[in-house]
Amino acid sequence: MDEFVRGKLTDWGLSEWIPKFEDEGIDMECLYELDDEEICSLIPNIGPRKKFNKRLKLLKEGQNPTNQETADVSAHVLLSTSDTSVRGKRQLDLQGEGGVPPARKRQREKNAESFSDEIILSDVKNIMRCVHQRLQNEDNTKLNAFLKTKISDLETDKRELVGVFGKTGAGKSSLINAIIGEKNLLPSGSVSACTTVMIKVEANMHNPKYEAEIEFITKEEWRDELWSMYHILQDNAGQQKENDDDYRDTVEKLAAVYGEEWKNISLENRMDNKYFKDIPEFLQSKRKILTCESAEELSARLVKYTRSDSKVGDGEKVTRQYWPLVKCVTVRVPNNDFLQHVTLVDLPGSGDRNKSRDKMWKGIVGSCSTVWIVTDINRAAAEKEPWEILENASSLMGNGGECQHIHFICTKSDLIEDWDDHLAGAVPALVFKRNMEAKKTVIREFSQQRNIKKHFSENCFKVFTVSSKEFLKGKHLKPEETEIPQLQEFLQDLNDCHSETLNYVSGAYGILSLIQGARCRGVANKKAAVCTELEETLRRELDKVKKPMEEAYEAFEKCLDKGVKESKSSCEGNLKSILYPGGTSGRGFHRILRCVVENNGAYKPKRKEGKEININMKLSSCLTDNIDEEFRKTFPNEGKCGPFSGVISMFSLDTEWLIQKYKDVELQLIFLKTEEEKIKTKVNKTIRDRKKIIYSSLTGTIKANMQACYERAAEFRGPDTLNNMRDAIKKHVHDSKNVMFQVAKDVMLTQLKDLKMYILEELEKSLKESIELSLKTDDYSIPDFSAELNMVKRYRDERQTSQGEEMSLTGADPRGPAAALSP
Repeated sequence: MDEFVRGKLTDWGLSEWIPKFEDEGIDMECLYELDDEEICSLIPNIGPRKKFNKRLKLLKEGQNPTNQETADVSAHVLLSTSDTSVRGKRQLDLQGEGGVPPARKRQREKNAESFSDEIILSDVKNIMRCVHQRLQNEDNTKLNAFLKTKISDLETDKRELVGVFGKTGAGKSSLINAIIGEKNLLPSGSVSACTTVMIKVEANMHNPKYEAEIEFITKEEWRDELWSMYHILQDNAGQQKENDDDYRDTVEKLAAVYGEEWKNISLENRMDNKYFKDIPEFLQSKRKILTCESAEELSARLVKYTRSDSKVGDGEKVTRQYWPLVKCVTVRVPNNDFLQHVTLVDLPGSGDRNKSRDKMWKGIVGSCSTVWIVTDINRAAAEKEPWEILENASSLMGNGGECQHIHFICTKSDLIEDWDDHLAGAVPALVFKRNMEAKKTVIREFSQQRNIKKHFSENCFKVFTVSSKEFLKGKHLKPEETEIPQLQEFLQDLNDCHSETLNYVSGAYGILSLIQGARCRGVANKKAAVCTELEETLRRELDKVKKPMEEAYEAFEKCLDKGVKESKSSCEGNLKSILYPGGTSGRGFHRILRCVVENNGAYKPKRKEGKEININMKLSSCLTDNIDEEFRKTFPNEGKCGPFSGVISMFSLDTEWLIQKYKDVELQLIFLKTEEEKIKTKVNKTIRDRKKIIYSSLTGTIKANMQACYERAAEFRGPDTLNNMRDAIKKHVHDSKNVMFQVAKDVMLTQLKDLKMYILEELEKSLKESIELSLKTDDYSIPDFSAELNMVKRYRDERQTSQGEEMSLTGADPRGPAAALSP
């Protein structure tokens, strides 16, 4: 018996029969040749035998499951869509109106395909585990070690992040619940309560339970927060407190964690372990796991970790809550196709004063490929907060991130005035008319958002008018009229873009091709000729990559020179607008400025309508303003071009042409083809990650330069503290302006140069190694894997054909290494 058969029986839930198969010596080859009588002997029980026969049939034929299986799978999902047209990288034009296609049919087909994908992926992973195990038992030659590394590297899968923003009461939780088909998952509906921590919602890939993983801040971070809250309480002693947001925020947090007796607990005693006995994970710096049978049960248990209640601390009896101690919550939902490769993240609007929560918030926002801005339809365009959220985060999502889609989602579209005065049949037309007016108004407002449009084009901005209530109840509107199905369709397309199965199978096919190619004899002359051509092509292609990167460097240098000049002349005026704000009393601003300097130059007000203060961003604004256009052109998030005018995507060793010319080394060239695409995918991912660091380096360098100044300003106490803090900041900027902005420019240019060197070195080094190992190294001692190669090739051809048919219907291209692997 081999690992392949053992893995199959385990995956199929038949592990109890492994000893019987082992006794009979059933390996992979025997498995495919078993007849009914032999299967009956191996598995005498009817139930398990029928299950085995069904799985084995699917394995042999590589076909989709039966209609009944498909129906069983699709029962988990409700999906209806209105008319869509897909452009570019499966980008949906979800603004158009029109007929409703048979979306449930499409979902059933997708579920059947997904089910088949699951079987294919499982089979190929089992095959590659067996190959890896057999290679472990062979001599550890250079080629053997290379192959084992390549097999290990096959396990890659990136999740798409969809960030969901919105003010309290906008309907974020209800929207997420409706879209993923879990009515009671995220708590909603309370007027006084709001979600205060980041909540990630993703698929549970491990078991059929509802789970929540709660990550806490550290004890040291809570101790620091307690110290800051102590000073806020001291500063407010004897003053009017009703309108002080910082004071109310502090009282809310302390009352949540310590209950009504918080006032009687000294600062020193607030870290006593007895106050955290119900959450020992916080004390142990571990994560807390909640596991439930239903979404409703999990939601009820989660409330005290995720939602604040504004009534806490007003004298009412309350239960203990722990949301102030929580960094992030990950909720995992079983059997949900919309979340297979997608994570929805319910986000606070503007980061957090806690440094670790704020760092995580920035990291997530910068990694979102899509952002949903959720607001009530009645004031969608006029409401300031949604647009402020979008403007404040636009640089982090755009040039400093990877966002490709902004969806402005107007909720509660079913609520119209004098609903009962209209005939039931007239309601959909009234809703449609009001929704169209809302969409036009929001789109017009977006066109006037100059700061946002520096990072995003109108093509990536879409407006939806949704009703979660009507989607679930269907009293007046059909599902497609609620536009929830359009958002479901969008999530489904994000999942489809991953092609995880095809990418894995194609990579496995390339590796097995190399193994078999290494065993071939008598083709040394052909290998030498191919090597010569490949090395020349590699040199030529690297020169093509180098040129646009050097041009981009020169363009950035010019932009930054202009930015440095403007920064020197305007920085003191820009600083004055922060240090002397209009409409703020000296007493009130004294506390705000202290928060600014204690938090390294930034202040996030508790009030939703309050403007964030960030001295570092203000000082670096001339630099960023001057590079924004060039940066977006060089590192686009939208479209299929890719960074540096698409030069990485166009890079090619032209192996397809070489395969036609050198048939004797076709197997080695197939491997090089898959390897080239894998390397390009890796390089593009690194560019995407490092471009965020490069863009943020301008503000980061200014922040580092200002650090000593902030520390000095924070030390002032007593009379005239406000003026002393102002003077310390002004003096530092005046003395540093001739150096500080030039250093920021130099740091960014150095990072661009380092990125260029990484790209060239990674392409050259990785491909040279692959060429050498595939064409200059023979290893006849490697076992024969021809059966595995043929099986994986069959799976690859089948899945590739299926993907090609789907892409031809949608007009999109598959993403990842598999995209270039045509037969």
